[in-house]
Amino acid sequence: MGTASSLVSPAGAVGEVIEDTYGGGGGEACEIPVEVKPKARLLRGSLRRVGGSRPGGLIGASFKSTASVQELECVAEYERLRKEYEIFRVSKNNEVASMVKKEAKLDRENKRLRAELQALQKTYQKILREKESALEAKYQAMERAATFEHDRDKVKRQFKIFRETKENEIQDLLRAKRELEAKLQRLQAQGIQVFDPEESDSDDNCTDVTATGAQSEYWNGGVLGSEPSMGSMMQLQQSFRGPEFAHSSIDVEGPFANINRDDWDAAVASLLQVTPLFSHSLWSNTVRCYIISTDETQPEVNIFVRNYSPKLQRVCETMGYFFQVVNFSTENERPLQDVRKWEIEKSSLVILLLHLTLPSCLLEDCEEAFLRNPEEKPRLIYHRREDGRVSSVGVQQLIEQISYVNKAKMIDHVGGVEEGAYEIYNCVEKIIKQDILGCEMTDLEGKDLGNKEDSTAPEEEVFGDVLWDAHDEQEQMEAFQQASNSTCELGFEKYFERLNDLVAAPAPIPPLLVSGGPGSGKSLLLSKWIQLQQKHSPNTLILYHFVGRPMSTSSESALIIKRLALKLMQHSWLVSPLTFDPAKLLEEFPHWLEKLSARHQGSIIIIIDSIDQIQQAEKHMKWLIDPLPVNVRVIVSVNVETCPQAWRLWPTLHLDPLNSKDVKSLISAECNSANVKLTKEQEKKLERHCRSATTCNALYVTLLGKTIACVGNTGNIDEILQQCCQCQDTVSLYRLVLRSIQESLQSDKEKGLLREILCVIGVSHNGVSESELIELYPELTSAVLASLLHSLHKMCLLTYSCGLLKFQHLQAWEMVKLEYMEADENVTSAYRQKLVEYFTMQLSQDRVTWRSADELPWLFQQQGDKQKLHQCLLNLFVSQNLYKRGHFAELLSYWQLVGKDKSSMAAEYFDSLKEYEKSSEGEESMICLADLYETLGRFLKDLGLLSQAVAPLQRSLEIRETALDPDHPRVAQSLHQLAGVYVQWKKFGNAEQLYKQALEISENAYGAEHPRVARELDALATLYQKQNKYEQAEQLRKKSFKIRQKAARQKGSLCGFALLRQRALQLEELTLGKDTPDNARTLNELGVLYYLQNNLETAELFLKRSLEMRERVLGSEHPDCAQSLNNLAALYNEKKHYDKAEELYEKALDIRRRALAPDHPSLAYTVKHLAVLYKKMGKLDKAVPLYELAVEIRQKSFGPKHPSVATALVNLAVLYCQMKKQIEALPLYERALKIYEDSFGHMHPRVGETLKNLAVLSYERGDFEKAAELYKRAMEIKEAETLLIGGKAASRHSSSGDTFSLKSALSPNAFLEHGQR
Repeated sequence: MGTASSLVSPAGAVGEVIEDTYGGGGGEACEIPVEVKPKARLLRGSLRRVGGSRPGGLIGASFKSTASVQELECVAEYERLRKEYEIFRVSKNNEVASMVKKEAKLDRENKRLRAELQALQKTYQKILREKESALEAKYQAMERAATFEHDRDKVKRQFKIFRETKENEIQDLLRAKRELEAKLQRLQAQGIQVFDPEESDSDDNCTDVTATGAQSEYWNGGVLGSEPSMGSMMQLQQSFRGPEFAHSSIDVEGPFANINRDDWDAAVASLLQVTPLFSHSLWSNTVRCYIISTDETQPEVNIFVRNYSPKLQRVCETMGYFFQVVNFSTENERPLQDVRKWEIEKSSLVILLLHLTLPSCLLEDCEEAFLRNPEEKPRLIYHRREDGRVSSVGVQQLIEQISYVNKAKMIDHVGGVEEGAYEIYNCVEKIIKQDILGCEMTDLEGKDLGNKEDSTAPEEEVFGDVLWDAHDEQEQMEAFQQASNSTCELGFEKYFERLNDLVAAPAPIPPLLVSGGPGSGKSLLLSKWIQLQQKHSPNTLILYHFVGRPMSTSSESALIIKRLALKLMQHSWLVSPLTFDPAKLLEEFPHWLEKLSARHQGSIIIIIDSIDQIQQAEKHMKWLIDPLPVNVRVIVSVNVETCPQAWRLWPTLHLDPLNSKDVKSLISAECNSANVKLTKEQEKKLERHCRSATTCNALYVTLLGKTIACVGNTGNIDEILQQCCQCQDTVSLYRLVLRSIQESLQSDKEKGLLREILCVIGVSHNGVSESELIELYPELTSAVLASLLHSLHKMCLLTYSCGLLKFQHLQAWEMVKLEYMEADENVTSAYRQKLVEYFTMQLSQDRVTWRSADELPWLFQQQGDKQKLHQCLLNLFVSQNLYKRGHFAELLSYWQLVGKDKSSMAAEYFDSLKEYEKSSEGEESMICLADLYETLGRFLKDLGLLSQAVAPLQRSLEIRETALDPDHPRVAQSLHQLAGVYVQWKKFGNAEQLYKQALEISENAYGAEHPRVARELDALATLYQKQNKYEQAEQLRKKSFKIRQKAARQKGSLCGFALLRQRALQLEELTLGKDTPDNARTLNELGVLYYLQNNLETAELFLKRSLEMRERVLGSEHPDCAQSLNNLAALYNEKKHYDKAEELYEKALDIRRRALAPDHPSLAYTVKHLAVLYKKMGKLDKAVPLYELAVEIRQKSFGPKHPSVATALVNLAVLYCQMKKQIEALPLYERALKIYEDSFGHMHPRVGETLKNLAVLSYERGDFEKAAELYKRAMEIKEAETLLIGGKAASRHSSSGDTFSLKSALSPNAFLEHGQR
């Protein structure tokens, strides 16, 4: 038998080396084990052999057969392994193919990236070269700038020498003039008659000097040239004084176009400067509620004062007003009769509470308040009834009399005391909102009263993004009123002549210095002269500022300059960005003054009273040293002792002490007002006393007269005279007055309260209100306070200004410091601390008003407490209040005091806002948060931190879109502010998109003709102008201008409808007087004001009454009657009653032809309007002689080569073209073109407009080559003008405001549209 080894492969196969396919690397020796299963093929062969050789199958098989079976098994395993290997190999091949594809893809990507890298390297090299060239250009520009700076300094030095030389010459001429005047007076005193050539001429023939381009014609009211500058050519022109020839400050369309300019200017000027005509109570910043009650109705008064007065106070506070309730107890009625009468005169609302009886002591108060109510202030009567009980006869008679005479509101109450007080509260709240503050209830209920943005909406509509403080403006109005109050004239006529000479003097002229000692009457002189100028020269724009106490708001230079600039913008109807940076504001104001003065056709007078009280006056008022624009005059008043040395070289008007006659008349006037008569000896004693410079000034004498009058009826006049004679200056006399007031008080408590009141007012920033005094001192009742204030006000110690109690004169303030605070420095600190605690408590109660924002930071600054000042500034509402009212410089000065720069200040504000945002919940708080973010963004933008301003503005936009609606108007406000940042940042694409979104939202919210829409259009126009897209900018500006004109017509003036209604009521009161020329003029003015409101029916009524009164007083042939006829004709023309208008114009023309000279401008004015009417009615034949007459008048008035003659020639040519008389029109156009070119040069806009008309004429005559040549010249002038003015809209004073194309030549009215209007 064989062994197992016989089944194994031959010996040479044992230990055979095979390739390891898994390792992929070659071979490791591996021995195949002996126990390998036989292949299946060998096993089957062995079985066949065995079975064939031996019967019986496998029985008896040998071991060799068993080995064959094992071999077969090995073969099967081998086959399986081979298949697995094939499968594995195929999968690996697939993976390799995939990797190859990836490798190819990466190669392609690598090649692309290499190509891009090469392109970037080329771009980098190009940018590098551009950077180098830009740096080179920069260095060249810097060199040119240095050269220019050197040249400018050289010109400055030369001009300074020239100016000093001319000033010396002017001084010499003025000195010679005064000497000649003195000689003239001596000759007249000797009885020698001296011929005065001015007496032969009327006021209409005085001459003025204006720059080329100023108003020099009366036909179309347009400026002929561009804005004048100091270097412009000067020319003489006729200037016509008085309202008859006043030039309008604006060009208007629609119903204004046909109104007589004298009435328009008189109306606008008096409306804008009418504030002295309003009574004090109308302008008071305090809603004063005076309560008259009996013992029976005292419970209602107590409940009303305790429960409802604080609510009314909050309502008034949110609208910027104070609220004060005054009530006298019945037992104190009689001794306080004068005080009660004074309180009734000041009150805004009087409430009478009645039940069954009326004490006789109250009857006089009731008659004074209800039956003598000339200003028709609101009145309220509360009458509590009881079932079964009837009121006394006195109560019934009083109610009947009031119902018959006055329109008082009645409350008939039947019920309890609590319900009665609630009814009173509801009625008083309605009266305050509707009648006193002039707000509609629907508006107030529909908006949050605490929202400052809504409360300042009118100012935003007028001034765009300019921040305006109504309290500062009101303070100036009341300061003017106070300064103009005088019991008698003080012989100021001689000073008026000198001031008038300044206005009429040729430019340039330095400011006039009005000097005098303290209390010499400088403010009184200026205020009286302002009133005379407003009355006699309504076309003269007067801007005044009265500086109050040093360190007060009125003495801050940046606020003064900003206010003057805004007033100029207001009167020039110009809305432009105004910088808020104090340094830039002071630097740019001279440029603003020159630019805006060029837009005003008339003189501009700037008056600053007590300019030496301004903080760092000589530094911040450098613009006074520079040459002023030709039509600007500046008058400043200073104290002789504190006048800066550099200003003493200016022309000076020194106020002399009062003479004995003026002293006597002033004291007599004061004594007569109190029914006090002085003996001859007393008068001589006073005359001897008032001889020194300190005892014969206006303030001292006035105070002396009041002191004598006050004690004259109750005390010994000789004794008080003896005491007064010991007072050698105003401060010591004030001290005597104060001590006399103290002696008149009944208790030590009242004397202590008097001291507290004066000291608190003395240490405050801008004064203290009555309501604040009552909250500061709970023991102080309204009756005691009224009594004290009456005494202090009567003796010129205190006065009201914007609802605050202030010292009436600086000497009174100095006296209080000497009397109460000079001895102990801790006294001042203690009173300041009291105010700090009071306003700090207000902040803790979330009562952030304009008062707390004004006072608290200033008090911390005075205390030197930088930490508390820092904390106060981080109160977001305090800073927001200061910024929104335009107190930008004050806010910056506080931050500089705490040692923070702009960046750190911005970071701290932003961090505070983030903290505040964490606690903000609800829609109202989120809206408030958005307002804070917007204020911060605007503040940072004004600081020049543009990159930091974007984040808060974007956050404000996000909050408003989420809390309100994406189409809400406040979202448009956020878009507008954010776009403004991008404009300054030169990111014009982003800004344009935001402006367009804001414009779309505003149009959807307000309508297409709202001032908010005009603001967005102006912003877009400015943006296009910066991008040199002048045509688009011009179209938007025209559209915006039309919207603003329409809005102005609806308002009547920038002062708003509320003031217009009050002014109309005042003027209407005047019509109830006698027939006088002044009243007729007032009626005419009232008619114009109603006309401006488009209230044509009422305007017709007043204009007719004015005409009738003038005919009765002056006669039907008087020129003033022609003025009224003109205005009525303009009104009928507006109503399209052309036949009536024609008749009236013809009457006016007939009167003026007979009464006036043939070349009189007023005659030409009527000729013009009648000619326009004839043309409108199609009566061209009648219009031609009038247009020809206009040409003749202008030639006689100005000469044949004056631009006004050219304007008249163009108008006549337009008319000929309408009549198809091109042959007659051609020489007129050519002559007008020659005059324009000789007067203004070949590139003036008027030349271009005349060339356009000539092009149309040539086109219609078939001379196409000449038309093309003329049109090309016109377009070159137009493009040059656009580049010159920076893409501004077409001038309102040009003869054609529309863009012209040859296509319009096919229109039959082409010449009418492009002619001189």
